Amino acid sequence: MTAAHETNESGQGQGQAQGSAGGGHTHAARTHLSAAGLRARGWTAGMVGQLLGEPDLFRVNPYSRAAPRIRLYCVERVEAAERSAEFRAVTAAAVRRSAAARVVARRRLREVLARIAAAPIDVPRLAPRELAALAVEYRDRRDGAVGSVGSADPGALDRWKVDWLQHQLARHEELLDGLYGGAGWAAAEESLRRRVYGAIAEAYPFLARECERQLSGREGGPPPD
Repeated sequence: MTAAHETNESGQGQGQAQGSAGGGHTHAARTHLSAAGLRARGWTAGMVGQLLGEPDLFRVNPYSRAAPRIRLYCVERVEAAERSAEFRAVTAAAVRRSAAARVVARRRLREVLARIAAAPIDVPRLAPRELAALAVEYRDRRDGAVGSVGSADPGALDRWKVDWLQHQLARHEELLDGLYGGAGWAAAEESLRRRVYGAIAEAYPFLARECERQLSGREGGPPPD
């Protein structure tokens, strides 16, 4: 754990350390831990506040004097706290909360995935000419461009059509409500994307290759074979 230690001039008191904070530490003894050092040992911010309270020393941030001072905690005091029954109890409670949170997150993900799988994806059904005109209008409004159906490259026109249809289906993103980032959110978002692209390809088979291309993340180049 010594790699995580912050250092202070050996034998200095708190007032001395604060006055010389940010100065040379060439001969410093490894006697204190920063917040990062505590996190490396398994401490949370709540545990620090509950078991250690105020830091023993402050040091000017060596990378930016305008940044908040680095809070340092005496290693001996940290180790004494870690040997206490209160530390063991707080740590056990934190582990239980973490495990419970994971259970809740997995249950929430299952619920969201079930909603995505069951939700109807109602793709607007339009005549090809009308869909093309709306797609070009949407592209022009979005990108600040001016174009026409007749002058558009067929591949680009298919991309704009899929983009417009996706925009009409954006309301389905509400199905992701209840997820807050992380791997669960990414998995649910991918599931929703596949459902939306699949529904577009089913409604407009001639756009299936463009849907596959966009779904695979290939924003440029020819459609896949």
